[in-house]
Amino acid sequence: MKRVFCLAAMLAGVALAFGGGNSRNGLVDGFPVKAGHPVFPIGFYEMPKTNAELQTMAKAGVNLVQCGNAEDLKRARAAGMMGWVALPLASADPAKIRATVEALKDNPALVAWEGPDEFVSDFRPMEEWGHYTPAIIARSEAKARILMPRLLKNIRLVRSLDARHPIWINEAIDSDMKLVREYMDHIDITGCDIYPIHGYGRHPSVVGDATDRFLSLGENRPVWMVLQGFGWHDLHDPHFQESLAYPSFPETRLMAYSAISHGASAVLYWGTHYLPSSATGRALRNSIYALTSELAKLQPFLTAPEDASVRVKLTESTGRSVPGERGVRWLARRVGSDWVIVLVNEDNHPHLGVEVEGLDALNGRKLVQLYGPETDAVSHGEFVARLMPREVKVFSTSRKWASSWTAGRDFPGQ
Repeated sequence: MKRVFCLAAMLAGVALAFGGGNSRNGLVDGFPVKAGHPVFPIGFYEMPKTNAELQTMAKAGVNLVQCGNAEDLKRARAAGMMGWVALPLASADPAKIRATVEALKDNPALVAWEGPDEFVSDFRPMEEWGHYTPAIIARSEAKARILMPRLLKNIRLVRSLDARHPIWINEAIDSDMKLVREYMDHIDITGCDIYPIHGYGRHPSVVGDATDRFLSLGENRPVWMVLQGFGWHDLHDPHFQESLAYPSFPETRLMAYSAISHGASAVLYWGTHYLPSSATGRALRNSIYALTSELAKLQPFLTAPEDASVRVKLTESTGRSVPGERGVRWLARRVGSDWVIVLVNEDNHPHLGVEVEGLDALNGRKLVQLYGPETDAVSHGEFVARLMPREVKVFSTSRKWASSWTAGRDFPGQ
């Protein structure tokens, strides 16, 4: 059983499609560009009401927010952020699309156009999500015959008005992939939302599976993953009558690094606008900010190429394989003389012999664990780490890559 999954081959595919410094509709190497440098988007589906709240978000490393108009984009730019704008690309009347694109296409804060959220998933009523019967499929395909031509026609309209900004469509994890594929060749960025912490289970590692699904479906287009910034009970929706369940900081951290290690080109958070003003709601928001500030500090590494010489293998003391085991994912990136190595245990059991090999360039140098006490000297091109269940460890050649934002890192979830 293959217990460690290789990221290098996947990233090589991304490089073929969008890499090597290639530009495609405003993306370079699959990333938007700001001030001449590629940027890993860390986003929120939220435009705070006050500039003070927006500044707090920016200080926490968030660099992308959802905008609805020119004023929103102006506020985002003033905070040092980028913005995206949603377009009703399934509309039968393209006049609003034309007006929005013509008004905003030259705005310096605009980074992307977003199409209809969960476009294909919305072909079915909510009570049918996740279900596929001949009758449900027939109804979805009938709706697709109406809406898909509108979508493609309106995408062509946007392209004719603005060739500089990419078009992104976010889907649901259980959207009908056959129908999603019908529009995939017409967009630039794909991805899905997935919120796996809820009252009947906690499964943060499935974020990596979802990332794989859309990387494959999108044929190596950039994948923007939309992660959980709320508790299902916060929605106050009769479809989601759930007990209180919020992601802990370790779960939030695992979901983000799982997405990135599987090839995501951005992470965004949905649902924070539903969070209550209670102490627990504020604590979850702070825990997300702790994670976004951590990622922001690593920004140069998140857009750097993977070092394909680095390998990870597991040397287990038990010799047992575990049913359903995912293994350990990793990132190994260098910027100048500094390195960052991220190890992600996606299993709900420990891996006590995680051998990181191929580090000959680091022989004799010391790696420190960011946000932890460990230090490891690299010898013979390798070092060994231990990972507890669903644990993430980030090692670097320097502690300067750790964020000083510590509030929220101890959030236990609920």
